[in-house]
Formats: sequence, structure tokens, C-alpha cells
Amino acid sequence: MGTVGFRSPCTGRMAGWMWLRCVLGPHLQRIHRSPDQTRPDARAGRRGWSYQPRSLEKHTDSILSWASALWSLSYYSSPLLLCYLYRKGYICSSKLVPVSQYVGTVLVCLLGVACLRGWGRWKNSEYLQFISILEETKRNHTPANKKKLRCYDFDFPHWPADFSWTEVSNPKLSKTGVSLLKPEPRLRGAADSVLNSVRTLPCHIISFLIAHTFGRRMLYPGSVGLLQKAMRPMLQQGQARLIEEFDGQRNKLVACDGNEIDTMFVDRRKDEGQNGQTLVICCEGNAGFYEVGCMNTPLEGGYSVLGWNHPGFGGSTGVPFPQNEANAMDVVIQFAMHKLGFKLSDIVVYAWSIGGYPASWAAMSYPEIQSIVLDASFDDLLPLALKVMPDSWRPLVQHTVRQYMNLNNAEQLIKYQGPVLLIRRTRDEIITTMGPEDVMSNRGNDLLLKLLQFRYPKIMTDEGIRVIRQWLGASNHLEEASVYSGYEVDDDWCVSVLQSYQADRDVLFPWSVGEDMTLEGRRQLALFLARKYMRNFETTHCTPLPASEFHSPWRLKKENDGWMRGK
Repeated sequence: MGTVGFRSPCTGRMAGWMWLRCVLGPHLQRIHRSPDQTRPDARAGRRGWSYQPRSLEKHTDSILSWASALWSLSYYSSPLLLCYLYRKGYICSSKLVPVSQYVGTVLVCLLGVACLRGWGRWKNSEYLQFISILEETKRNHTPANKKKLRCYDFDFPHWPADFSWTEVSNPKLSKTGVSLLKPEPRLRGAADSVLNSVRTLPCHIISFLIAHTFGRRMLYPGSVGLLQKAMRPMLQQGQARLIEEFDGQRNKLVACDGNEIDTMFVDRRKDEGQNGQTLVICCEGNAGFYEVGCMNTPLEGGYSVLGWNHPGFGGSTGVPFPQNEANAMDVVIQFAMHKLGFKLSDIVVYAWSIGGYPASWAAMSYPEIQSIVLDASFDDLLPLALKVMPDSWRPLVQHTVRQYMNLNNAEQLIKYQGPVLLIRRTRDEIITTMGPEDVMSNRGNDLLLKLLQFRYPKIMTDEGIRVIRQWLGASNHLEEASVYSGYEVDDDWCVSVLQSYQADRDVLFPWSVGEDMTLEGRRQLALFLARKYMRNFETTHCTPLPASEFHSPWRLKKENDGWMRGK
């Protein structure tokens, strides 16, 4: 008997399984290629290209995208929508039955559209190759398979995990997360405590609702899904640039709270120069993503760089509350040490704006890191929150911030003993409490003062604080130099005083240097330290920091080792 046209049941089952995987599979956005690989068509030689779906997949995917957008809009407007339906009398059994029938019909139609999209993908050789590599990588997570998978840009929830917090830490500790600094509770009697809890219960409920609805989204607008959809083309372009021009490696990390953290690593250790041996971990702002964020600054400087997205940003899951931020920062550092092979002494943490919170947490929790650089950051969230809210809400704002959004950067930073550099934007319009024209209301000033007051309390007397405030009032380099020269600061003398104190004691901060010093000497030391710990950058909050402004923090060397300035 002839076998022409015969198709084995096994082949049919495999085809059916592959079609199902295409139905349930992720969106494929781009295909990356290494420099030695080329595309077998007219566009050969390009490092990567956008995935081109065929007509059926393209149209069905458009329908499903519109359905998703309408669902998101309905979700965010559901309180108003429900109120309107209730007032019109639509929320009753007689009205809900036909509505549920309509909804069911729509869902069946959307299921059919999804199946048609899967058929379109199944007929596309590029998507079939991608889905085969993805399934093989999930079954066998080898470096060779992962290298193949990195050639594709697709929905991150489908990306296999590359590293988990549980690989290096006790899984039993994962439920509570890493430790944070908590505000000190007020001491009360037992009866007073119960009475106060009952009296403040409405405030607690309102604070919880504010923090978990519009409060969190105001603080971290980058976590809003609609904004991310609007920025998606820009983010995809930035990610393609990191992968195709800098050979970046995308990885998924699983934090102790179960959140998946989207990261990008660029390895420069094989390049010429010493900067590549240092890893700069970048912490983005409240609407920043590693694809288009502050990673570019250390990249231009030749450093190895590890960027990551806040929980709820880009491919990262979760919501960006302080505990989740610290959990994410912790798994990023663990990944850098245990998977990438960097020592803590080779790691610099660089943060922009609100990224100062996870960065200062890292410096507090991993004191062996090389240094920390904070750009356009602040000391405490509360003064900035009070600025944008009505005065009548002051007690409620205080409670909400301290209970749910306590970004206490200064309290964490002073726990760190290593080198620190603060970069202040002199025309900053975001972290000033009085407006960009008032440089003295920049909360970066308070961050500097709190750090110096902790480290050098005998220098930072009332007079020391006064002269530093005078220096901070300068809005450009000429005014700074005028204040500095006006007090006739002798840099060499200041260095020798600090080195002598360090040589005699070699103690941790706080230092008692300046205790038996003249008023003039303390003034000189105060201005000298302020200029070493802070650099001014004459621009606004969101201007990217040029690589020329990214310096190593000042470090006092021992007398026999000489003196090292920042680069």
C-alpha cells in the first residue's frame, strides 16, 4: 500500500501542540543578531530588525490590543462607572443578565480572534523558530539555549528566570523581606495606646487607600500602565541599542518577595582601561527606565554597568513601595556578586532622583561597596510631599508618608562609612520646596548637611552650618569660588588636619576632629568638606548627566599613601 499523503498521529499532535504554544505565546517585538550573524535577505548585515507579523497576525493582534486598552480604561474608571450605573438603575438582576450574555459573547469572539492570531503565528517561520527556542530554554536552561533566546525581544513575563534570591539566601526569610529603617514609635501607656488606635483608625484607613491608589502613582508615575504603553516604542528602541551596540545581556531576577526584576548588564571587563573593572549599578528615577535612563552616563565613561527597573516598571513586576524597592535592590546586588562575579569593593551605586532610596539602602546594608553617587536626590520625601498637597491635609500626609512611603534617604546614608558624592542641580524644579529659582530650597542641601553633621559634628557647629549655607546659596561656579576664596580656605592645610586625625585614631564616623580648633579653622574645614562631598551641575532635574560630570567620590587617603582627588 502506498504511503503518499500519510501523516502520522505523532506529527499531528506536535503540530497541534505548536499551534497552541503560538496561541498562548508572547508578543515578539524584535530579533537581535550578533555581528557575525546576518539575515538571509536584502537587509543582510544589520545587527537586528523588527519582527514583521503577517497580515492575519497583525490584524488580530490589533483587535486584541484595542480590547486590552479598553479593559485598562474600564478598570481605572470603574469607580465612576459603577456609580453612574447604580444611579441609572442598571445594577439589578434584570439588567445584569443580558449584560452578562453580551460580555460572554464578546469573550468568545475574542477567544476566536486569539486562535486566529495563533494560526497566523504558526504560519510564520520566524515566530515558529522563536517559540521553539523559548520552549527548549524553559525545559533546559543551559547557557547555549539562553544565548539563543537573548536574540529575541519579547514579553518579559515569559522570560525564564536567570537568578533567584533563594539561591544564596534562606528561603524562610523571604516572606518578611529585607530589613528597613523604621520610624521610632512613640511610647504610650497601654490604655492610651488602645484609645489612640481607635481614634486614629479612620486616618489609618484613608492613608492606606491613598497610598495604594493615587498616592503611589503620583510618586512613581512610571508604574502607570498607560504611560508605559505610550513609551513602549522608545523603550524598545533603547533596549535594542543596549543589546546591539553594547552587547547588553537582559536577565530576570526573582526577589525575596517573588517580584521579577528586569535588568540589563553591559560587561566592559575585557576592554582596555581600569573603568571596566568597576561595576556601576544604576538606580533610576520615578519615571525612569534603564532602557532610556541614567545607564548611559557610566556607559560613556567606559564602566561595566548593571541597570534595573523598579517593581512595576517595564518588565519588572510588583509595585514600587519601599519594602519592594529594597528587596529588588538586594537581589540585584546578590546577582552582581554571585552570578556576574564582582566583589563588593568593585561596585559603585549610582542613583538619580528617587533612585536615591534603594541606593542609600544598598550603601547602608552593604557597607563594603566602593562608593555611592547620588544625583539630584533628596534627604526625605515628607517635605516634598507636603509641598504638593493642601495644608489642611498635613497630618494625613505625614501619616501616609511615614507609614507607607517613608523614603528616608538621609537616615540610611549616614549609616554608610564609605565615599559619597552628591550632585546638585542648581535649577532643579522637582526636589525644591519653593521653586527652581530658590536654590536654597533644594532638598539636596539638607542631604549634604545631615551627612556632614553626622560625620563631623565638631566642625558642623552653628558657624560651620552658616558658612556652608552661604556656599550652597551660590547658583554658579563663580559665586562658589567667591565664597570659598572669601574665607581663604587652604586645601593643603585641611587635608593635613584630616589625615593627622585619621592617622592617630583611624576610627569610624562620627569624627571629633575640630573639637579644639579655632572658629576660623572650623570654617575652613566645613567649606572644604562641603565642596568635596557635593558638586554643582548648572541644569534642571531631568537633563541627562554627561559622562564628564560623573566622578569618583572624594576619598581621604592615609598620610603615607598620599592624597587622591576624585577623577
